[in-house]
Amino acid sequence: MPLKLDVKRKLSARSDRVKSVDLHSKEPWMLASLYNGNVHVWNHETQSLVKSFEVTDLPVRAAKFVVRKSWIVTGSDDMMVRVFNYNTLEKVEMFEAHSDYIRSIIIHPTQPYILTSSDDMSIKLWDWEKKWNCSQVFEGHLHYVMMIMINPKDNNTFASCSLDKTVKVWQLGAKDANFTLEGHEKGVNAIDYFQGGDKPYIISAADDRLVKVWDYQNKTCVQTLEGHAQNVSCVIFHPELPIILSGSEDGTVRVWHSSTYRLETALNYGLERVWAMARLRGSNDVAIGYDEGSVIVKLGREEPAMSMDNSGKIIWAKHSEIQQANLKILGGMCNARTHAHTHAQTHTHTHAHAHAHTHTHKYTILHC
Repeated sequence: MPLKLDVKRKLSARSDRVKSVDLHSKEPWMLASLYNGNVHVWNHETQSLVKSFEVTDLPVRAAKFVVRKSWIVTGSDDMMVRVFNYNTLEKVEMFEAHSDYIRSIIIHPTQPYILTSSDDMSIKLWDWEKKWNCSQVFEGHLHYVMMIMINPKDNNTFASCSLDKTVKVWQLGAKDANFTLEGHEKGVNAIDYFQGGDKPYIISAADDRLVKVWDYQNKTCVQTLEGHAQNVSCVIFHPELPIILSGSEDGTVRVWHSSTYRLETALNYGLERVWAMARLRGSNDVAIGYDEGSVIVKLGREEPAMSMDNSGKIIWAKHSEIQQANLKILGGMCNARTHAHTHAQTHTHTHAHAHAHTHTHKYTILHC
């Protein structure tokens, strides 16, 4: 049976072409960097543009929040990295980072590092506590390096993708890539790591119109998702729900089940080509950047959705993993059904039955 997804548009912001988006982890803010050289910060609760400033007169292809420093870091086609205090909009730092366009920036979750990738085919590690010293250069790709992503389960490793048709996995401190994943027939535009559970998966999106799921331990392609009519420019594993989202120059965002790989739905908001997506751990919100603006959609609900069949088996989804238990096995807890309605907000196995009937029509899992 198909997934049952609530999809609610929380923000729709018209602008020039959006090249990257990011979500703030503490404020209700979405960051959008634009092809025209500007950066916008939108508040999705008030539906208002709260900050806007010009970075340069060339495209800003990458921008990220650094929440612990109150910074926005940008990378642009003038090869410069710029750092702004997002409260004062004061420029904190500016330096030439590459010899060609900067495609991607990623912030290390614990160390004072950023990683940048460029059309000069290199990836660089910068340490802001050492006056933005370039601590390491990673070389090995044979074409533009379109995106980098740190492994959430091992912050010393990261993945990169390139128009050389490959995905590479690297380790901080090591000169050469650990290994290379090959299988796309055209350039690879985007990657993401699976964040929940034990699956050692990377997902990739490419100009061959395909999305591929890779097992980075076995170094094999697990699944190929077909259906987009144009280049696939961005892709994410949702951090809370069992879904994959892929965005394409065909104007659609396709939503796939991350276990069955079935296409569940396609979103089209009429804003032309899709260029970027961002997700946030602990949130169901997804930001999407297009030719003509950006949107935030909320998928499903924040609570785990549950379902129960006649045998007492309950199934629920949390952190994109499907989990299950049996109420009868758990000590005849079906006697607690009446009690559960009173304490429905307590998410224990005992009280799950009340939730099972209220949430089955929502986003997640179905009767088995």
